[in-house]
Amino acid sequence: MPSNKDGVMIILSSPSGAGKTTLVKMLSMINDFEVSISHTTRQPRPNETPNKDYFFVREQEFKRLINNQEFLEYAKVFDNLYGTTRTPVIDKLNKGQNVLFDIDWQGADQIKNKKLDYKLITFFILPPSKKVLFERLSNRDMKDKLIAEERMKQFERDVLHWINYDYVVINENLENCFSRIKNLIDAEINNGSKDYDSEFIRHHINKLTI
Repeated sequence: MPSNKDGVMIILSSPSGAGKTTLVKMLSMINDFEVSISHTTRQPRPNETPNKDYFFVREQEFKRLINNQEFLEYAKVFDNLYGTTRTPVIDKLNKGQNVLFDIDWQGADQIKNKKLDYKLITFFILPPSKKVLFERLSNRDMKDKLIAEERMKQFERDVLHWINYDYVVINENLENCFSRIKNLIDAEINNGSKDYDSEFIRHHINKLTI
């Protein structure tokens, strides 16, 4: 049975290219913060290490895990399957470790709907502008601009899910964004005051969706 000494679940979601994976890695350097490693059917990128960044599996193995109800959440993103297995997450939380999730809005919704008896804090990361996002996506190790353009089309749909998160943070500067997220997590855990301007966020989202 979960207790006050249990860890906290912290979800970071974002449209592709907004920086959530980098931010999760930065947060994981903090004591008692552990990253939940997802399973995925996609191929590793050049800078990724199997069993550290992701568990890379075949679709048949992924579907076996689904059938065995081993996933806390799973979703199909850009034609690939991603999922978080339940047991490692619960084990970490019961040991008092805070668990970081680098997942999309579909996975975040599934975890929220499970109503687990652990504190949950959710963040949606946004770029400062669509122009900056396109530049970031174009600078990735991608074969051509068509992939970046496909991600931009998906951005238009993904950004609509910001309303389902506790906090929206704009990643204009990585260090500043990290500090804002860290301060909000500390405030949530310690019941402290929160420096969060919801009206500014709404104004920014309106600019992104025009």
